[in-house]
Amino acid sequence: MEPVQQSQTINQHNASNTQGVKLNENSYGPFKEHNEVPKPCWKIPSFKEKQSSGYILFSLYNGPEHHASQIANAVVVARHLGAKLVLPDIRGTKLGEKRDFGEIYDVKKFVASLDGVVQVAKVKPAEISSVKATAVRVPDRVSKDFITATIKPIFSTNKNLRLATYFDALSMENSKETVDSNAYQCLAAFGSLKLQSDLLELVDSMIGTLRSMSQKMGGRFVAVDLRFDMLGKKRCHKNVVSSERCYNAEEIGEFLNKIGFHKETAVYLTQTGWHGRLDLLRDIFPNTFTKDAIVPAYERAKFMGSEGREYEQFIDFNICSQSDVFVPAYPSRFYASVAGNRIASGKTQIFVPAEKTSEIANHYLSPYIARKSHFAHSCFCV
Repeated sequence: MEPVQQSQTINQHNASNTQGVKLNENSYGPFKEHNEVPKPCWKIPSFKEKQSSGYILFSLYNGPEHHASQIANAVVVARHLGAKLVLPDIRGTKLGEKRDFGEIYDVKKFVASLDGVVQVAKVKPAEISSVKATAVRVPDRVSKDFITATIKPIFSTNKNLRLATYFDALSMENSKETVDSNAYQCLAAFGSLKLQSDLLELVDSMIGTLRSMSQKMGGRFVAVDLRFDMLGKKRCHKNVVSSERCYNAEEIGEFLNKIGFHKETAVYLTQTGWHGRLDLLRDIFPNTFTKDAIVPAYERAKFMGSEGREYEQFIDFNICSQSDVFVPAYPSRFYASVAGNRIASGKTQIFVPAEKTSEIANHYLSPYIARKSHFAHSCFCV
């Protein structure tokens, strides 16, 4: 076959695999040419309620995939109670390990985003420093009815509450509540958190490196949430949320190849450090990288050393949220939260591996996108 004919055949094959998704003429594979960024559907009423003397305290924990929901709960509770919100700290994976909010997130952005919604105390006020706050457990996406019936009576007696959000499932299904009642949840979950400048610059630099490694693909790359510590989890064998199972490195490579991604496509993996079992994926896609390979040398000690391991999850979360295509190797809260961020930015190409014979990429589109089953769809209008 002549080279020109071969190129035309490849283009025709990939075009058919995307069911009408228009491809850039310089790229191969099911990449969308443009992402339409949706607009927020919510409207926040002006701040009229008189503030009480009480405070809502809380911590962020269990990684960035939980933080937006924890923020949203705290904001909703504080708003309905008329309480002030104390800037949270961030708990690490080890007992007693914690960071200031500003070490990870932009404090000015956070406070400004909530202007007119709740008042935020950047430091714990002196008048409550010696007072132990009453602990209250609240469900993810707490409702106004729950706040009125369960939390408000406690707040009436104990003006300082410490919230702890609990999560019942991996999914983030679309809420049945109206857009208006979801307004504070939407604003807090998708409009308040931004990485602090140093960490944001690092993520941007790493994304730039991935795009340069994928120049033949128009600078586009695929991010895959694949970590070997997750593959042995119980949910990999039987997941109560969906029929999805876990896929290893070789299966991910075969999947990406099957749905039409060119071998020159850059692939980013959330795995920390290279592992021999990743070689089978790199055999199919040579431009496969873990974060260790693309972190600038001068940032390695700060963000990848023994003192910086907690930063890695934020790097992964943001790269997966911003990649051109995202592929989860297993069902998880990480996948669900990344999907929410991608819906908010219009990056809706999320392909979930499945035991199908189809070579059409859109046949593997995430249910969060295909069925609009994600909570984020109630927050944004295309």
